Amino acid sequence: MKSPAATLKPLNVSEIRKDFPIFTHHEGHALYFLDSAASSQKPLSVMQAMDNYYSTTHANVHRGVYHIAEHATELYEGARVKVGRFVGAPDPATETIFTKNATESINLLSTSMTRGMLKSGDVVVLTEMEHHANLVPWLIAKEQFGIEIRYIKLNDSGYLILDDIEELLDGAKVLAVTLTSNVLGTINPVAELAKLAHDRGAIVIGDGAQFVPHIATNVVDLGLDFLAFTGHKMLGPTGIGVLWGKKSLLDALPPFMGGGDMITDVRLDGFTPNELPWKFEAGTPPIAEAIGLGAAVDYLENIGMDRIRTHELELLSYAFEKLEANFDSSIIIHGPRNVNDRGGVISFDFKNIHPHDISQILDQSGVCVRAGHHCAKPLMRHLGIAATARASFHIYNEHADVDALVGALAKAQAFFS
Repeated sequence: MKSPAATLKPLNVSEIRKDFPIFTHHEGHALYFLDSAASSQKPLSVMQAMDNYYSTTHANVHRGVYHIAEHATELYEGARVKVGRFVGAPDPATETIFTKNATESINLLSTSMTRGMLKSGDVVVLTEMEHHANLVPWLIAKEQFGIEIRYIKLNDSGYLILDDIEELLDGAKVLAVTLTSNVLGTINPVAELAKLAHDRGAIVIGDGAQFVPHIATNVVDLGLDFLAFTGHKMLGPTGIGVLWGKKSLLDALPPFMGGGDMITDVRLDGFTPNELPWKFEAGTPPIAEAIGLGAAVDYLENIGMDRIRTHELELLSYAFEKLEANFDSSIIIHGPRNVNDRGGVISFDFKNIHPHDISQILDQSGVCVRAGHHCAKPLMRHLGIAATARASFHIYNEHADVDALVGALAKAQAFFS
């Protein structure tokens, strides 16, 4: 019997790459882009959607009653519904908040919660693999408001240690956890964790920055109360992020920022906040960026998230095989060995060569990888290293990118031998 994945039509990467101007621009020059975990490339349809808005429809949203202002509002609010549906929001028009990025989404939550839900001594549970975006806001809350932070630790294979999870969650008010590690690639058992947290009365926040662009996402199935993700990692523009939240919880939170559009009335002695979702969108929003993100969602859905996941799993398997066959003990790959348990990132140490040196040498062959601590310094300390090199995949990558990575690493190895 064939597996469901085997029945999915493989991606035609050569055709997909034609939709991305950066690859056409570099035609005849080597460009093997393996840094999508930091920021993905953008298809022409995203750029065209934004250009079309600016060329034909630009006006501020919500307040204008003339034609192009009303059309701009329709496009903006239409993108909101589209993005909310993409992650399975039960009420996408109300529960989907546009922010600047996933970092702002989590800062919105930590700030608003400490104003209205959390008090000194309340417990927030995180993991040791969190990106700084889902760590520093809570450290600020600890410093300023006296919350307590507990951490779920990791084992040597890059998985969360859940032996004491019930004790960690005992009395907790919040569990905030990454769905996929941007360093290890680990896909965490969020649905299982969410059930345990809810059984103990905790609110569950998911950092989906590395998950939503690659894997079909449904906030209900995952058991989340809030989900943060960002546009620029999912083929969309920079400057646009998303916070999805349950309506009842968003209603209970006080506003994050004050200003225009987040109020229904202002008096000299106070104000009345607006309804959702505008309660959390002070000032002129990222209109063109939201429209561009809506176009990115269209592009991803047209390909199919299950096909994207299958493609990336195949690439991961190929990359593991090639890296280990060519370098064996010279390379240390961090995170789970089972590709089904990880997203499309490979962080590695290579034969005592500093990751920055690796990145620079690889760049000479047109291979783009990230080097550094990947905004996860506590995780680096857990691993006992200062930095890694990281290759990451998306829909425009194929075997040739992996082959180029392997070939460039061989050059680095020869250079430093």
